[in-house]
Amino acid sequence: MNEWLKKFLANLKERWSKWSIVQKVILIGIVVAVIAAIVLTSRVSSAPTTVPLFTTAITDQNTRDDILLRMDQEGVKAYVNADGVISVADEATARRMRNILIEEDKVPSTVDAFSLFDVTSWTITDFERNVNLQRSITRMVTQQLEALSGISRANVVIGQPKDELFADNQKPVTASVILYFSDPTMAQNRRKIQTVQKILMRAVVGLRPENITIADSEGNELNDFEGMAESDRLSLIERTEKFIQKTQTQYRAKILKSMQNYFSEDRVRDLDIKIDMDTSKVSSEKTIYTPVMITEQDPSKPYDTTEKRDYLPRSSQTITKEWTGTGYNPEGPAGVEGQNPPVMSDMSNVIGKSVETSTTQNNEMNTEHRVEERMPSIDRVTVSVNIDGKYRIPRDPKTHEYIIDENGGITREYIPPTQDELEQVANYIQGAVGYDQGRNYRVVVTSLQIDRTEQFRNEDDAYFARQRRNRTIMWVLIGVTVVLIAFIIFRFISRELERRRRLREEELLRRQQAEREKALWDARQEGMEVTMSVEERKRAELLESAVAMAKEHPEDVAMLIRTWMMEE
Repeated sequence: MNEWLKKFLANLKERWSKWSIVQKVILIGIVVAVIAAIVLTSRVSSAPTTVPLFTTAITDQNTRDDILLRMDQEGVKAYVNADGVISVADEATARRMRNILIEEDKVPSTVDAFSLFDVTSWTITDFERNVNLQRSITRMVTQQLEALSGISRANVVIGQPKDELFADNQKPVTASVILYFSDPTMAQNRRKIQTVQKILMRAVVGLRPENITIADSEGNELNDFEGMAESDRLSLIERTEKFIQKTQTQYRAKILKSMQNYFSEDRVRDLDIKIDMDTSKVSSEKTIYTPVMITEQDPSKPYDTTEKRDYLPRSSQTITKEWTGTGYNPEGPAGVEGQNPPVMSDMSNVIGKSVETSTTQNNEMNTEHRVEERMPSIDRVTVSVNIDGKYRIPRDPKTHEYIIDENGGITREYIPPTQDELEQVANYIQGAVGYDQGRNYRVVVTSLQIDRTEQFRNEDDAYFARQRRNRTIMWVLIGVTVVLIAFIIFRFISRELERRRRLREEELLRRQQAEREKALWDARQEGMEVTMSVEERKRAELLESAVAMAKEHPEDVAMLIRTWMMEE
């Protein structure tokens, strides 16, 4: 094998040397083209196969970015080609994202969310084509509904009547859906039912909400939103009450914490707040007439330089009527007595002159037309807070002890808060709740004395118990001190007696030793042979050693003697 390879390489090298430069360039170009084709083919074959989310291209950049952002929140990877068509990994993901986008109204009006399923095969007749189209729509709508979370199975029936010549005879398109929920509580989810209704309306052309019936497996109608008005009203009332309670709790916690920081938790215990809130949605329309601005404010001058007028004349018309002649006062047909009053009867056949002038003027005014919609707002706030006074415990100036009253308790003096303090608290609370006198807000600050009988009784019991304990400890310490002093005196006396007894014994022993030594000395002087016992000989040797040591080391012996005396 190696020989063949060497021979092949030598032959290739020989031919390469014989080729011209043009041939070499052509060969290199062919090799590069083959490698590029292989790389391109591998990349194309390795590209993931995707399913378009919508067959219609979304050219609006903002709408496309909004859809891509929503898909990114769901963790779905999306692909966008040069034409603006969004694709996803598989069909299940596409159905799920279409449901989410339809539910949140993020599908553009120019895009048909179900256009992928409108493809029909060539048929022989229009009837078969329409039947296949209807079956395709029904099947794909069923798949879309079953892809929704909480729905395990859906049964969809779409009634598509034939086209009539006259619109009055045309029957409406109907849809009947039975949903089987994996979670029974989903049947009460109004938003989910509305999503199902939106999917049906987007999928079926001409389908109206009143012709859609959505029911559960028990046959209960779920999309009767008009019949649910009373339930919605009760739910709204419940949510309103919760919102009011939450607002009251927030106000109460805020004000109570502030008051307790200023006065202490023990003095401010009670704070009640009542909020009357109008949660109805009211729309009002009004026209406002404002003056016409003639001259604007001069910013260089501190006073008001504006000139306003209530109106500006646009056009005017003056009409003057003048009449001169004889006055005629008709009294009715001839032969009939007139019914005119005497004053007008006297004016009959009087020559006179009448002038009538009328002026019509059209004015220009500033007119502002406003349409306001009032959302839930606070109508009235009532706050009541009670602040207890302070207690001072006087002491006896001589003993500095608490003063005991006739009931056997500690004497206390109550100091109520001043009127100035109560007014300042009321002003603070008014600022905290946004006091509005026009809305009849009310802030009440009282200084009712809190009943502290039980608290004072416990404090008195603790004080007297502490006094008794202190006295007991004092007597115990006195007793222990007496015992220690008696023990010390007894010890001192016993040591003194022991010392005196030891001195007597030492004196007795010293005398006996002296007598013994004298007797020995006398016996030696007389030439008598003295025999010493072993103990006496040993004692004499020890005595001689002690005397010799005392002579050689007097300081050490003195220290030893002092140590013995201290121990004794």
